[in-house]
Amino acid sequence: MAANVGEEEATVSLVDVLEEDEELENEASAVLGGSDSEKCSYPEGYVKRQALYACNTCTPKGGEPAGICLACSYKCHEGHDLFELYTKRNFRCDCGNDKFGEMECKLFADKEKVNSGNKYSHNFFGLYCTCDRPYPDPEDEVPDEMIQCIVCEDWFHGRHLGCVVPDCVELQEMICESCMNKTPFLWNYAAHIAVPPMTKVSPCKGEEDVKVEVENDEEEKKIKNENPRSPVDEKVQVNGTSACKRKHQEEPEGSSEKGSCSGCRLREMKASGRSRTLQGAVFWLSAWRTKLCTCSDCKVLYTDAGVSFLMDEMDTVLAYENKGKSTMQAEQAGGAEGRDPLMSALNNLNRVQQLEIIHEYNDMKTELKDYLQRFAAEGKVVTPEDIRHFFEQQQSRKRRRANAGQYYCS
Repeated sequence: MAANVGEEEATVSLVDVLEEDEELENEASAVLGGSDSEKCSYPEGYVKRQALYACNTCTPKGGEPAGICLACSYKCHEGHDLFELYTKRNFRCDCGNDKFGEMECKLFADKEKVNSGNKYSHNFFGLYCTCDRPYPDPEDEVPDEMIQCIVCEDWFHGRHLGCVVPDCVELQEMICESCMNKTPFLWNYAAHIAVPPMTKVSPCKGEEDVKVEVENDEEEKKIKNENPRSPVDEKVQVNGTSACKRKHQEEPEGSSEKGSCSGCRLREMKASGRSRTLQGAVFWLSAWRTKLCTCSDCKVLYTDAGVSFLMDEMDTVLAYENKGKSTMQAEQAGGAEGRDPLMSALNNLNRVQQLEIIHEYNDMKTELKDYLQRFAAEGKVVTPEDIRHFFEQQQSRKRRRANAGQYYCS
């Protein structure tokens, strides 16, 4: 597609279009790269983290929820209506058990009737958030990101989190308000090592105007004066993106190394008197898990609350995706030279993801056509800046995904 600018010709190539979805493809490939696409994961037991799917054809709403592994989504549910669940922790593949009636798993038929250790939610029926709606929602015209809670692993619309989503979200993990209230000791950590809270007037669904009020600088100065060893987090530029970072040389004593404090770090935080409003989701700074106390009393506390996985740095989605990327790189180094990297990435995606990319491309093509028709109707010349602005708008409308452990639906 080209547009004349004076005597010069500005061109938008297919490369520009493909680059727009490059991040999505890379992330999807990393997710799939961490799971085996040939063997059912059932023999591995309750897998620490894996890509999962729910089959609406075999276990529709009204029945019992069930999850299937990546390989079974390919081999046993060809042509079925699948819900992509992204990743879940400590889950064992249900394919072919009693929840599927007479259907048997083609990859591993010898399975128990049920997996009693699995945990299910409305996600297994394609529903998400506190609003209990599907994604994408055909009745929701408000563009909004969806963010996954690292505890309950449900996905939430940004506007339904009860707080303002920080700009430096790429380096954070999120815990929803419900999970924070179920593990109240985390509020003490939130006052010290989480992103400072921001407040907003929450709009009703369908309203686009959101009034946002950021806590003023005086409050930040007050916190800093009360505890000079725990400075307010500064913003830095990471890969061109505004991100949050603590100064390592100004960390509280005993927090430089996990479990190195002489006493209980949680008890010290409680004694400091610092607090925050106990409402809304909490966004955590990068590497926040390393600052959790690991004394014997706290370990019991995590176990009783069902969040002992917070002490495991390899539990994060980031660690899982890095494993997937390493696997893909090793496979490519072992004989994939000369293969089209785009086609290689697409071939690693499942049917649902391939269709999503096709639909996104078609939607973008339609929107670009409508965008350019406005210039034609007004007799205006299309400049490279106009095209760049269009793609910037497209990019800003994508749901952002965590990095360093925070990820979003794509």
